[in-house]
Amino acid sequence: MADYLATADVPVPSKAELLQALRASRDEVGRLVRSMPPAALEQGRYEGGWNARQILAHIASIEWSYPRLIDIARSEPPPDDAPPPTRTMKGGNDSYNDRQVAKREHLTVAELLAEFEKNRAATIQAVEAADEALFTRRIRSAGGVVGPLALVFHQIAVAHVLGHARDIAGDSTHHG
Repeated sequence: MADYLATADVPVPSKAELLQALRASRDEVGRLVRSMPPAALEQGRYEGGWNARQILAHIASIEWSYPRLIDIARSEPPPDDAPPPTRTMKGGNDSYNDRQVAKREHLTVAELLAEFEKNRAATIQAVEAADEALFTRRIRSAGGVVGPLALVFHQIAVAHVLGHARDIAGDSTHHG
């Protein structure tokens, strides 16, 4: 998978294109996960790391946060020398992700997929309700992706999620 943190030379999607990509990526995650035998979801995917079900737990655990990107865009633009508008995650990004995955260890694949789909529906609703002009505002995500809201949103909620979905399916050439 291309580096989802990189935004240079990546075209900025329109709001309509972003919504279409959010729906398509939701459908792709569901299709990939539902097409796999349950035992395959327990197999390791990342060297020394998560299995496919744990990657799904990660996807489910972060989806709730994407509408907050719209809140960042709504806030007054900070001066150029101001610190990022988001605070650093306690223990860093990997530590946060590991804690969120561990909290979901007891959930079934169906429950994880339901959490992802419920939160993706809320993400889509938030994008639909947001003013079109917000999608051109420059933001910085908690993970360090910088650019217009529409591009940051696409890189994180579409490219990043699809990279993980392909990892779940066993395609290790994209991510991880």
